[in-house]
Amino acid sequence: MLPIDAAAHGSRWRGRHPLEKALLGLGLTVAALCLPPWPGGPVTAAATLVVLLGPAGVAPRQLWRAFRIPLGFCFTGALPLLVQVGGPGGLFALAPGGPRQAAELLLRTSAGSLGVLLFAFTTPVSDVLPRLVRAGVPAPVVDVALVMYRIGFLLLDSLAQVRQAQAARLGTTGRAAVWRSLAGQGATVFVRAFDRAGRMQAGLAGRGYDGTLRVLLPPAAVSGRFLAASGALLAAVVTLTLVLKGLWS
Repeated sequence: MLPIDAAAHGSRWRGRHPLEKALLGLGLTVAALCLPPWPGGPVTAAATLVVLLGPAGVAPRQLWRAFRIPLGFCFTGALPLLVQVGGPGGLFALAPGGPRQAAELLLRTSAGSLGVLLFAFTTPVSDVLPRLVRAGVPAPVVDVALVMYRIGFLLLDSLAQVRQAQAARLGTTGRAAVWRSLAGQGATVFVRAFDRAGRMQAGLAGRGYDGTLRVLLPPAAVSGRFLAASGALLAAVVTLTLVLKGLWS
């Protein structure tokens, strides 16, 4: 199981309805994207961090390990805005207003990524997918997503076992050995994926599969107090951003 999935299953908010956490995380993400990047981005990011590290109970180290990957994409996406190709400045030159645009994009995307991580760290995928049927998503689509989600962990476990076996057989002692090991990993995992899929299909058929996967969901009711607190937080973020924007101007 991936660390973020393990954290979601052990989250303080695991018992809350996914709709509550989706509205809060989506609201903070939309606020980060729609409010002025300065000071909207820092204000939204600070509010999201307070929720993540406080009520949600996410460990700072876990949050950083998960956040650094999207943060890298945010930096990568902002860097091209710094330069322009061609023009009077030569083949490559600093784009007019490039640093400002890059900073604004970085503020928006990094704050929005924290809002997405808020939902991911508090809501397991297995709690969300079965409820999508009630929201109008076709049941076969949800079933395929559930199967792919579960088999993904099995393949990751198989990959870890293959790597461990190759390392024990000195399969990582040199560059040529590493490349051979990578090729062997790909071939082994590919074969195991088909084997797992065949056994899963046989198991479902033996249990009378009729086209719908029935799973038990933990009981959860939408809390009006939680929604009211989320709305108050979002209103405070918007208000503080606009006030600071007015003072800054």
